[in-house]
Amino acid sequence: MIIGKSNIKSTPSVIYVADISLFCEAIISDNNFLKYPSKEINQRNDDIPEPHETINENSHKVIITIPAFNEEETVGNVIEKVHKAMKNSNYSYNYLILVVNDGSSDKTINVAENTGAHVFSHCKNNGLAETFRTEMKICLKLGADIIVHTDADGQYNAEEIPNLIEHVEKGYDLVLGSRFKGAIERMTIMKRFGNRAFSLLISLIAKRRISDGQTGFRAFTRKVAEEITIESSYTYTQEQIIKACKMDYKIIEIPTSFAKRDDNTSRLMKNPLDYAIRAWKDIIKLYFFK
Repeated sequence: MIIGKSNIKSTPSVIYVADISLFCEAIISDNNFLKYPSKEINQRNDDIPEPHETINENSHKVIITIPAFNEEETVGNVIEKVHKAMKNSNYSYNYLILVVNDGSSDKTINVAENTGAHVFSHCKNNGLAETFRTEMKICLKLGADIIVHTDADGQYNAEEIPNLIEHVEKGYDLVLGSRFKGAIERMTIMKRFGNRAFSLLISLIAKRRISDGQTGFRAFTRKVAEEITIESSYTYTQEQIIKACKMDYKIIEIPTSFAKRDDNTSRLMKNPLDYAIRAWKDIIKLYFFK
């Protein structure tokens, strides 16, 4: 059984990426995460199979990943809601929550550990792309079959996580929670415009209509994590979608709700304009000058 509360609190959070193996060994030792048998997820079938009538709760190992930078005020509430959603689902006995702390200077580590997450820490702030790469290394090392990615600020609804997982169970490789297909409580006009522009560019490159190419709320298979390497220096969101389309993975967008953030600021994206410029540079460099 995957124990929600971390049992490795007696040792300091691992600081260096080189210690991923040690970090994973501690989790495996405490939780026997790799000892459950896995049922292989069907890949790239011509027809998406119907949902399983019953889901063996020990069949697929699920890791919910959360990048965090100075999110002491929100990360604990997010983790608690994720635990509640998972415990009320068919996946209650075979999941764990991984927080990758990207060099926070506040109490993010303590709050995350105290609310039942396993925390891996970067010694300095490396940015979202590098944090995502760390997440994937750990998830693959731990033998995850399905990886769910969400944010630490609480804007995505944790209750919708089992729905993402169920769509992977149905045979999809990458499931995107689309805010523009769902309900957005608050988003500035500038952010809406930027998201729409990014999504249009991604759609043109990928030759597939994508309504929300910026969503951080997604689930995907181990195979996607293994085969799609993130080369971007600033963000992973667009690159994973574009590569998944080019590699003919089965992708679906499902409606998701998006709540307002009380302080209306993002820790991971400190300057939206700077983020947009850097992300556009990454896309242009990767897909027009390779």
